Amino acid sequence: MTQHATSHLRRFVMTTAAALSIAAASQAQAQETEYTLRLHHFFPASAPVHQEYFIPWKEAIEEESNGRIEVQLYPSMQLGGTPPSLYDQAKDGQVDIIWTVLGYNSGRFPKAEVFDLPFLPTSGAATSQAAHEYAMTHMQDELEGMHPIAVHTHSPGALHTKETRIESLEDIEGLKMRGPSRLVNRYLAKLGAEPIGMPVAQALEALSRGVLDGTVIPFEAITAMGLADITTEHTIFSGDRALYTTMMIVAMNQDKYDALPDDLQAVIDAHSGSREAYQIGQIMDRADHRQILAIQSGEQPGTITRLESEETARWQAVGQEVVDDWIAEADAKGLDGQALYDSATQLVNEYTR
Repeated sequence: MTQHATSHLRRFVMTTAAALSIAAASQAQAQETEYTLRLHHFFPASAPVHQEYFIPWKEAIEEESNGRIEVQLYPSMQLGGTPPSLYDQAKDGQVDIIWTVLGYNSGRFPKAEVFDLPFLPTSGAATSQAAHEYAMTHMQDELEGMHPIAVHTHSPGALHTKETRIESLEDIEGLKMRGPSRLVNRYLAKLGAEPIGMPVAQALEALSRGVLDGTVIPFEAITAMGLADITTEHTIFSGDRALYTTMMIVAMNQDKYDALPDDLQAVIDAHSGSREAYQIGQIMDRADHRQILAIQSGEQPGTITRLESEETARWQAVGQEVVDDWIAEADAKGLDGQALYDSATQLVNEYTR
């Protein structure tokens, strides 16, 4: 064999060996991934919670499982369906983990509705911890078939309108306002507005087409949902209580969780619970602060109006009517409405302190 042929054969052997080595490594890596978890939600990938919570959560799960678990993130309803269908997508096993608003399924989670009541919440972080403990204490029956990772609320909800500056109770009368849940819409109706229930993801189109005059959402969602240039009048309230919030959940299909071996369940458990709820609420609080500063500095258009305590008290009085109605409804369903409301209020107070 000539020297040239020998050199060529050597290169061929080395190249083949390298290719086989890469293939073997890829096969070994593929074998390491034993479980793939698809996490589906309706917020865009640019949303603070997706960027600052779910991406790090995914990375932590994959690292601590030594690659045996792969978490695939699907924001913006990429796997199909609508935000109200998310809960059943996980419960029925179409996806493995979801993040959604419980109030999108009207009447399905009656105990969760207490967190929709007016002027219950404080900060997102404190109220989220309260919501998680409340759910673990009172809602195990309503969440059967799902494994909660974090039950939380969004940061303080406020009023955002296209043109109307709301400086008094009378200013909201007749406005078509988007609300996220049955009780928030009931409150808007008692205030004199015309409530229109829809997921927040649909608000931009509805506002652009004139179907809505405004919406209730936390400040952090304004940029994430593309509303910064269209809702430029913002109203907040005096005191440490926000207008509203709503209960949200990150939850896993129970059968999928049960199918994991004990050591991998422990990885999921290490990234579940009240601490996770706190982190999500804190991320939303920080995003609220950034959004408010952007408006106040002129970086984004808009005016923020804070109602004084006397005017705020008028809104709270209407809110109390909604609270009283809900307690009566809960009692009629066989629930102790007053006890549930007192429990939620006490937990919010404790975590706020």
